[in-house]
Amino acid sequence: MRSTIRVFMCWIILAAVLHLEFHLDAAHAGTTASSVGPTFSGKRNTERPLASTLVWDTQSPFVNKVDLRNRANWKIVPSDLLAFETNPSAAISDPAYYGREYSFKGDAVIENEHLTTVFLSKKGCVVIYSRADSSQKKLELIPLQLKGKPASITDSRILQNTGDQAALEVTFSAKETEDNYSAIFSFDKKQIVEIKPAENMKGISLLSPIEYGVVPSFIGDDLIFNPREHPSMTTLHIPSDNLFLGLLKGQNNMLVITWPRGKQLMRLVLDNKKRKRRLIESVDFDNDGKSIYLTLLHAPGIWHKEELKPSYLEKDVAVNWKRPFPAKWKTQLLEAGVKTTYKFRESKDKIWRAITGNYTYPVWFEGENTFYRLGKKIPPKGESIIYFLERKGTPVSVSAPVDIMKETLGRQVCDTILDLAGRKLRSHHRRASQGIRRAATCGCTAAIEVVFKAGQEVEKKEYVAEAVDDMVYFVTRHVERIGEYQDFARDMMSFLNLKSKSNPDLKQFLDSIETITQEIPQEHNRQKENIKTLEYAAELARKTKALTHKKSPQNLPTFSGLSEKWRAMGGAQDELIAKFHSITRKLFQEAGYSCVNQPRALEIAQDIRKRCRKCLRNPDGYEIWADY
Repeated sequence: MRSTIRVFMCWIILAAVLHLEFHLDAAHAGTTASSVGPTFSGKRNTERPLASTLVWDTQSPFVNKVDLRNRANWKIVPSDLLAFETNPSAAISDPAYYGREYSFKGDAVIENEHLTTVFLSKKGCVVIYSRADSSQKKLELIPLQLKGKPASITDSRILQNTGDQAALEVTFSAKETEDNYSAIFSFDKKQIVEIKPAENMKGISLLSPIEYGVVPSFIGDDLIFNPREHPSMTTLHIPSDNLFLGLLKGQNNMLVITWPRGKQLMRLVLDNKKRKRRLIESVDFDNDGKSIYLTLLHAPGIWHKEELKPSYLEKDVAVNWKRPFPAKWKTQLLEAGVKTTYKFRESKDKIWRAITGNYTYPVWFEGENTFYRLGKKIPPKGESIIYFLERKGTPVSVSAPVDIMKETLGRQVCDTILDLAGRKLRSHHRRASQGIRRAATCGCTAAIEVVFKAGQEVEKKEYVAEAVDDMVYFVTRHVERIGEYQDFARDMMSFLNLKSKSNPDLKQFLDSIETITQEIPQEHNRQKENIKTLEYAAELARKTKALTHKKSPQNLPTFSGLSEKWRAMGGAQDELIAKFHSITRKLFQEAGYSCVNQPRALEIAQDIRKRCRKCLRNPDGYEIWADY
């Protein structure tokens, strides 16, 4: 009786599964095959929708060369859903069906519409190709402990294969070592690869033909590492802030690497090949036991290098590069002796900056064309590297590096890194939009002068008084900002003195940072008499308002004299604050560049940059501001 019931129940379950299979086929009828891989058909020859992430078995390992075009012998590894659909009765009748593990006869390949990733068992490495350009590998990965050693992949175990997502646990080994090193590689339909190392896998080496390495900073300027600027070095120890860009040879690909908070360390290993353009051979990453995330972004001209020739001086120059899509494109140029970040504007324009004064904004677009205008204030010197980090009118189909960072690290971590609140300029407008538009000493005195010239100072004394109070507010905000920079310099000097005592071997590095820091008090002493005090501003305010109590032929010339004093004080403060900002950004950059040959200086450099970043938050509009 019990046996009969069991048989009956099995038939009911099997009938239900077949009924479900029939409806799945009906629902899938009319769907078209994707270019990602082959079409799978059931017994009724109905086309099924393809998986967005496919796992292949090449059936025999690659030996000397990877040929992605010849797939005649390749075999698709069925996903869990596909296996259930194609043989549901086996799944029902044999509970052990689900415990079977797939055994690769050849090399494993995981592919989606963006990337093709090949796990080369004979070479012991993982190679990534861009689907947009699969003629050459873009990236090769090996455990750091096995770099330079004959290695192999001894096991590839599928942890997930749903059609939308795939995860492979890969074990690397070498004859020279008894240890095995494993990592989990995870994929989905996007272009992001997650690599989660096992506890004993201390690092990963990422080999790729990188022309420039970029350490982005959203407060201050990015660091751009050019191998040709370090001819005698083989390794650069660089500071890192959870995001790194590798600008690949050919200018059509960008490697984006992100990682969570931790004690990770990054080194750029330079090649030793004698060629005109030296490359970054690999990014060696100590992972601190945490995952790292990789992405390849592809587009023709996704980054660009422009040699700034002397012939560019004092003329509009259209260069031979067109942006492949709208984004927040930017570059670095030399301004006031400091590498300064400029975003490309949408048209030619004039700009006023403290210290440098009035000049034509140096980079802009006109339709499809890209223009430079360089001069004595921003000289045509060196190279201009054009790239992007953030979206600006960017199509939804295009991912920006910041998009990748948000996707992999989460918004909470990214909010701290992007620091949108810190990128907002502080206001020196007392009455916001209700006050005079140019609420500086020059703007307010110009507005007040109009009243005095019209002989209406008594009738409009409230207007004058409000404008004077606006100037006092402007000066007060400037004095506060000057004080912030002075406090920053004092704290930095104390920090450097403390580090010098405990790190005598880093004397050269610390002395260079101290020399730059000392420029802040030196500039303050130079301008001290010109920037005046709040008491001086209060006295000017009292005298200016007093002229509105009674009409007199002397009011206009008297105000003209006061106006010159207002402007001189405000102008000196503008220049000093801009100079402080430029010095602090220079300090921020120098700490990042000067530690490359001293790994023990790296932690101190990170601390210096952290202090600089805090000071650079919320600058005044008159400061020389990165990405102005």
